[in-house]
This record gives sequence, structure tokens and C-alpha cells, in this order.
Amino acid sequence: MIVLIKVLQLILALSVLITIHEAGHFFWARVFHIRVDKFFLFFDAGGFKLFSTRMAWFRKLFPRADKWETEYGIGWLPIGGYCKIAGMIDESMDTESLRHEPQPWEFRSKPAWQRLFVMSGGVLNNFILALVVFIGILAGWGRNYMPNKFPVYVNELGYEMGFRTGDRILMFDDYAPTDFMDLQVDLARRQVRKATVLRGTDTLDIYIDQALIGAVLNTPGMFDVALPFVVDSVMTGSPNQMAGLMKGDRIAFVDSVETPYLQDAQKLLRQNAGGSIPAAVIRGADTLSLNLQVDSLGRVGVFYRNPGLEHHSYSVLQAIPAGCSWAWETVTGYLRDLRLVATPSTGAYKSVGSFVAIGQVFPATWDWLQFLYILGLLSIMLGVMNLLPIPALDGGHIVFCIYEMITGRKPSDRFLTAAQLVGMFLLLLLMFLAFGNDIARLIH
Repeated sequence: MIVLIKVLQLILALSVLITIHEAGHFFWARVFHIRVDKFFLFFDAGGFKLFSTRMAWFRKLFPRADKWETEYGIGWLPIGGYCKIAGMIDESMDTESLRHEPQPWEFRSKPAWQRLFVMSGGVLNNFILALVVFIGILAGWGRNYMPNKFPVYVNELGYEMGFRTGDRILMFDDYAPTDFMDLQVDLARRQVRKATVLRGTDTLDIYIDQALIGAVLNTPGMFDVALPFVVDSVMTGSPNQMAGLMKGDRIAFVDSVETPYLQDAQKLLRQNAGGSIPAAVIRGADTLSLNLQVDSLGRVGVFYRNPGLEHHSYSVLQAIPAGCSWAWETVTGYLRDLRLVATPSTGAYKSVGSFVAIGQVFPATWDWLQFLYILGLLSIMLGVMNLLPIPALDGGHIVFCIYEMITGRKPSDRFLTAAQLVGMFLLLLLMFLAFGNDIARLIH
């Protein structure tokens, strides 16, 4: 059932993203009276279609469909979609129309500035969709975040890099992190060279070994909140309720080992799962000795005092600028991700994934808030990726249009065909990398 829910969310997200993107191309093509031959969600590879407005049963139900110059449909291969614009060299590699003289309704007959609008329409729609989604989330749900005011509890990698449990991170180079949950992401994305931390009463600089940035990308949980082991409440029916554990107690020692932080105690509790363990509990000015009962999962049946998340609510008017800012932060963050991927020494290319990896991002239960957030994030990723100056992507076509506008010289159809083939080969290599990474992750 979990897999089904994830797959349904993935298909719905892809359907929305592809339709919105291709609708951008379609809209500007029609504005400039360019004929659009096909508008398809997913690819109809081999000519096989799940649905088409040219199917006999559809034309029988809607006789006027015979007069539509555009064929609308759904293909069987869910790895994208396309808007086939007359007189344009695209991923279909249909060059039949190029053998004839340019027609007034064809893409190649229009001036460069109009073709630039047509090619930019998909990306523009992706960014607009992300803005609408982020503004809607802020207006409808608000935004949760954890302010960067807590000390960190570090894993082995964090310790190796020079951080210590109890440090409070103040600066990454000249950037002051604001969200605790983004500390590890910021460290990798910004390829931080110097971290400034507060250790006790001293302010220290930690110089980051750039060779470890790749490990940061592949080692989750580098920074956790260093929480004192303070009991917020005892669960009803907990065996430790009868043992005398109370709200506000701080468990300072477990099995004679000092446990300044919750994570220290949890390690010892897991080692004694299903049994009991002596503990020293500080209650006010007193220190008590108790035997804690530990269940089979290493828990003692209490809720911990957690700093939790802070919530920021927005009115509709407040959500507009905040949503724009959030979208811009997402764009710049993704650009930094691409820079990491393009730097082999970081090993970030190993994190590139296909639709398998994307599907795993969706929650196991249907949650509209999470779905919309992921939709907005994917929309920005799709927009940024399509702006890359690769001939098979919108960015490549945009570069050619700008070149023509500046120089007054239009690239030949032969050059554009060759460039499209090169671009498709590069995208094919990227696809093999993505699927290869996904397979490796599934195996391991």
C-alpha cells in the first residue's frame, strides 16, 4: 500500500508538472499563430497511445475534434511529455517539414524574439507554479522551522571535521545559518571553508577539509539537536511511573556513565533493551538513585523535553513576498546542488537519481501539505534544469535565439539537427547515471 501511495503521488506530480510546462510552450506558440501539431502528456514511443483526440471513439463522441489542428493525448512512457510545434527541431527529430519551404505558421518562420518567448514559456510556467504553490502553503498552513539557537550533537563525521557535541554553530564563512535543520545542507551546498562555533564561552574557527564535502552529502544525521535528558512527562502505564520518575527530572547518569545529552542515554538504553538499568536522577537540588525499566526497543516510557519547531503564520498579503523569497532560496539552493554535481571531487554525482529516487521522496501516507511542497520543489528543479544550455533542453534553444538576436545570423537547420542529437546523447548519459545510482541504492 505504501508503494502504491508513493507511485500515485509521483504520477500526479509528474502529470501536473509536465502539463504546466508544455502548456507554457503551447500558449506562446498560439499567441504568435504558430501551429502546434501535438500536445502529449508522457511519450507515445513507437506510436502507442493510451489516449488521443484522434481516436475513432473520441471523434465519434466529439465530431468537432476532426477540425482541431492539435492532437491532444496521453502516451504510455511516463518519463516526460512534449508539445510538437510545427517547423521546430525537437526531441521527436521529425525533419520532414524542413524539406519544404518555411510556412507562415511554422516556428522557423517567426522572428527570434517570438521564438525566444515560445521556448521560455515552459520554464516560466514552472517558476510561476512554484510561486503559487509556496504562497499557497504559507497562506494556508504557514511554515515550521527550527531556529539555529541550539547546540549540536555530532556523529563521527562531524567529530572528524572538528565539531564537538555542545558546539553552537554561528557562521559558515560569512553566512549566518538561520534554520537548524538546514545546517548539514548549508555546509555541503556552500562548500564551506570555515565554520565559526561557540564552544562553552569561547568562539572558535573550524577550517573544513574540502575532501570531506562528499562525505557530508552521503552521511545523514551529522548535526542533531543536543538535548539534555529531561523528562517532560511520563507516559500513562509506563513502568517507570511506579518507579518514581517525574516531570522535570534530569537523568544525569545511566549505569554510572554520565549522560549530559539524551543521545548519550539512548545508546546505553538500547544496549539494555528488555531489562533494567540504574540511573542517577537530578530533581531540583537532590540527586536520586532509580532503577529504570527499559522495553524491548530501548525506551523508558517517557516524553522528552523537546525544543520543537517554531511556527510562522502568514496572511495572504504577507505570504506573497515570503513565498517569492522562499522560491528564490530554493532556486539558489538547487543551483548550488548542480555546482556540487559538476564537481567530481565532491562525489555529489552519486546522489543524482531518476524517478525512482523522486518517488521515494513522497510520504508514505497522503499528505497534501507535503505533496504541494514537493510539487513546488520539483517545479523549480524542472525549470532550472531546462535552463541549462544543452541543445536538447529549452536552455539550448534559448541560447540559439539569443545568439541570433545579437548577431543577426540564424543557425542552419543542419547545425540545429546535429546540436539536438548531441544534446539528446548527453541527456541519455545523464539518464543512465541516474538509473544506475538508483539501482545501486536499491541493491545496498
